Amino acid sequence: MGFLKNQFSNLVEWKENGAGVLFYKWQNQEIKKGSRLIIRPGQDAIFLYNGRVEGIFEDDGDYDIESEIIPFLTTLKSFKFGFSTPLRAEVLFINTKELLVKWGTKNAINLQAPGLPGGMPIRAFGTFNCRIVEHDVVIEKLAGIRQTYTVDDVKERIISSLDQLLMSWISKEGRDMFNLQADARSIAKGIETDLDMDMRKLGIGITDFTIESFSYPEEIKRMQEKAAAQSMVGDMNKYAQVAAADGMARGGRNGSGLVSDMVGLQMGMAMGQQMVNQMNLGGNAGAQMQQGGAGQSGVGPKFCPNCGTPATGSKFCGNCGNQLL
Repeated sequence: MGFLKNQFSNLVEWKENGAGVLFYKWQNQEIKKGSRLIIRPGQDAIFLYNGRVEGIFEDDGDYDIESEIIPFLTTLKSFKFGFSTPLRAEVLFINTKELLVKWGTKNAINLQAPGLPGGMPIRAFGTFNCRIVEHDVVIEKLAGIRQTYTVDDVKERIISSLDQLLMSWISKEGRDMFNLQADARSIAKGIETDLDMDMRKLGIGITDFTIESFSYPEEIKRMQEKAAAQSMVGDMNKYAQVAAADGMARGGRNGSGLVSDMVGLQMGMAMGQQMVNQMNLGGNAGAQMQQGGAGQSGVGPKFCPNCGTPATGSKFCGNCGNQLL
């Protein structure tokens, strides 16, 4: 009898051989006496009879169908296995895990941009997360006509509407078309809301949506690099001053490479300017001294250098006649 039992019994299980599968319908509809149900972590098992949900089992484990499953089914709780009477039912396995999917625009999206009459073609890349959130909707919309449903199916549906959603959310609030990465988070959140609303019609939720990067044409990239280079040139003087101050604060002991070179350059320029200033000051002082000497040469001595008689302001001494001026 044990031999016959093993011959008729079967395992109702899903080994998840296919990566990225959201649900799988067990193909053999005949559940025989002695059969067992195996629910693995991250799975739910739904028993269907004549297209109707009989029971949902969420705890992973190994169950005897006759004694541990059938008593909890809605209309089959009194089903009795006979020698040749299998249970004709379907078992739908649901993947409860959140699945990560990479996406990318198939074609470039032309966006209106100032100075570009034909628009600016861009591409976008990122990821989204999805999972089954409503069993009943999945059964009604998908499981009745599909044996499995994968993330590729979800991706295909999302990509078909993604171009329009990107154009719509990028065009809002007057965004800078040449720096979309700055608004990537808010754009992604808006798209996530719209996609989640659409996919829930199939019982699938979009739990996250991210834009990793926007890709611009090569001509736009070169223009951006040129603008960045010009901006750097404008800031070089400020950078040199900061580098010099930093180098002097460390006493010049740890300076090396570009910082040390910039410090040396700044110090050299400062010393040169100081020398020029000193030369200018020296020239001005000499001129002033010459002017002062010339002015003083017109004033005579207070006493005659020959006889010592006080001078009276005349050109000759009144006592000895010596010339004073």
